[in-house]
Amino acid sequence: MAEIVSKQLKIGMEVHVELATRSKMFTRSAGAAFPENYAAEPNTLCDPLVLALPGALPVLNMGAIEMSMKVGMALGCRIADFTKWDRKNYFYPDLPKGYQISQYDEPLCLEGEIEIPSSEGGTTRIGITRAHLEEDTGKTGHELPGGHPYEGSLVDYNRAGTPLLEIVTEPDFTTAEDCVTFGRELRNICRFLGVTEGIMQKGHMRFEPNINLELTLDDGRTVATPVVEVKNLNSFRAVLGAIQHESERQVDAWKTDGLEMGPGMKSTRGWDDQKLVTVLQRHKEDAHDYRYFPDPDLLPVVIDEAWKQRVSGELPELPMIRRQRYRDTFGLSEKDAAALTEERDLCFFFERCAECATTADVGPEEAAQQSAKWLLNAGVRIAREREVEVEALGITPEQIAGIIGLRASNAIGSTAGVELFTLLCDSDETAEAMAETKGLLQVSDTGQLDSWIDEAVELHPQAAEDFAAGKDAAMGRIMGHIMKVSGGQADAKMIRERLIERLRS
Repeated sequence: MAEIVSKQLKIGMEVHVELATRSKMFTRSAGAAFPENYAAEPNTLCDPLVLALPGALPVLNMGAIEMSMKVGMALGCRIADFTKWDRKNYFYPDLPKGYQISQYDEPLCLEGEIEIPSSEGGTTRIGITRAHLEEDTGKTGHELPGGHPYEGSLVDYNRAGTPLLEIVTEPDFTTAEDCVTFGRELRNICRFLGVTEGIMQKGHMRFEPNINLELTLDDGRTVATPVVEVKNLNSFRAVLGAIQHESERQVDAWKTDGLEMGPGMKSTRGWDDQKLVTVLQRHKEDAHDYRYFPDPDLLPVVIDEAWKQRVSGELPELPMIRRQRYRDTFGLSEKDAAALTEERDLCFFFERCAECATTADVGPEEAAQQSAKWLLNAGVRIAREREVEVEALGITPEQIAGIIGLRASNAIGSTAGVELFTLLCDSDETAEAMAETKGLLQVSDTGQLDSWIDEAVELHPQAAEDFAAGKDAAMGRIMGHIMKVSGGQADAKMIRERLIERLRS
């Protein structure tokens, strides 16, 4: 057998996004991805249609269609003028009807693309083949309440019928890291659009990479390994691990069996989070195996330009555009701009802080930079200690603006500012009132400062002499004494200026 000279990963992604509509895709039964329903007991979000009882007929959810249009527009897709519904037939215990209502040859969104940061530097273009709308299945489990093992299968139909948007990319990925970046970007886009909360542990987003390798052989040939689809990954760690494992496993498999990509060669595998390996599930059906045909109970959807324009007008500024604006308009670093747009709620909180801070005698650029600094430093540290999100600490944008104003006027020092931030997380007081109550305001009265300087110089003559001779480090002993007697309230900047003026003139 020829030897492998090099290998190249080729990966396409299928991403399933549960839409956070109040009701399900084809019935008024409550939606499992809607926040109010997260804690619902098993099999309580059901009705005759979800359970496929005789005579139950589906009715379209307009909200789910418009949410899907928004995602398609954000990904640069062409929104179809005409789209229809098809039955995808297969048997599984969590599929009550024995078929899934989906879209086959007339999907809602087509031919998009997105630019993402590349792991190899710069950006890379990822083509979007299609995004189609369907209903989710139920969920099978093998544990009794309380986590006790159960030998049989338990079926929960709460998720069945929840609107599900499946986004399919071109096989444009060549690294596992870029797949994770795409997943993060897509999750962020969907959260900014308000179409899903994107909680991975609840299955709001599930990733299914389609992976194979192009192998260059020493005899000049290039062969492609059979495509493997890894099913239902619900963490970025799993996406990364599964792709990296397949990039090695498929080489070993080809050396053993010599199988190449072709009709009927695709297989699906699962990911074992404990052993960190993929496990064969079944050989993949082709489209004709599902016996697609138009659903006779649902009318097609015709989307005119007026409808498209209305939905387009509801799109918010997306994370990539915000990052660029933060860099260009506010002068934020790439790192800070990325951190602020990584989570929707933090991003919106930052913008409210920056807006409030413009009233604190600082310009828009400085207001944004200082807001970012306080949120990403003191805010993140305290949030980690308390195990909450930064925007849930309790401190308000108005209070943060107050801290920024006090620092801008030199009314408090940096250390006092951090203490003040912490105190305001548990208080409704203004920053100014809290700083005064806790004695955090700096003393700038020249008479009082000179009195403290006189005392420090008298008690530390050698340090005063060394500082006068140009040894800056000697100021530490003098400054330390002044801060001690002032209770940390002395204006350090003014102290330094007055010491230079007094001892080095």
